[in-house]
Amino acid sequence: MPDGSRKITNICEISGMEGSVITTQDLFVYERQGYDEKGRVKGVFRPLGIRPKFTEKLESHGIKFDPDMFFKEPSVRGGR
Repeated sequence: MPDGSRKITNICEISGMEGSVITTQDLFVYERQGYDEKGRVKGVFRPLGIRPKFTEKLESHGIKFDPDMFFKEPSVRGGR
């Protein structure tokens, strides 16, 4: 980032193979929203509205999460 920090900017899933090429699909992207009072980049992850293929597998293993998280706009809570 311009402030010298390092951040995860995309969260994606591996969606398959095309020949010998691994294909991925972004699920969330980091959206910069400016700087905080100390000059650090701040922002939030925005969902892209794509429900990943692995959600059913997580649920079958008892891992619970809000499936709408892939569609809802994030609440801003001082995100970095």
